[in-house]
Amino acid sequence: MHRQTPPAGEGFGRHHRLRRRKDFLRCYQRGRKRHGSLASLHVHLNGEQGPRLGMTVSRKVGKAVVRQRVKRRIREIYRRWQKREMLPSLDVVVHLKPAAAAASFEDLKRELERLLSTFLPPAETCR
Repeated sequence: MHRQTPPAGEGFGRHHRLRRRKDFLRCYQRGRKRHGSLASLHVHLNGEQGPRLGMTVSRKVGKAVVRQRVKRRIREIYRRWQKREMLPSLDVVVHLKPAAAAASFEDLKRELERLLSTFLPPAETCR
């Protein structure tokens, strides 16, 4: 099976991901929260490191194959959304709920974009 690589500048490398336990804990303990039917978001300002994404998926969501599929979908949604929007330097932890396993890509996309947009700074009005 051949995987397509994203166009230049649209990848999702290690510097875009949360990987350390302390970063996840900081988001959970000090971050702001938003809850939806498919996922909960925990967001914390990270200084000057740029936007980073982390995910947690419990076994309640499904077996490993199901959990990985949902995580791949969330990464792709976030990667595409990040390109369109001007995000501040945020650490975002997405905690997926069991309903996410049966949700379509479009449902996940709609929910994640709605939750993420609540953390964007208000748009400046033109005068």
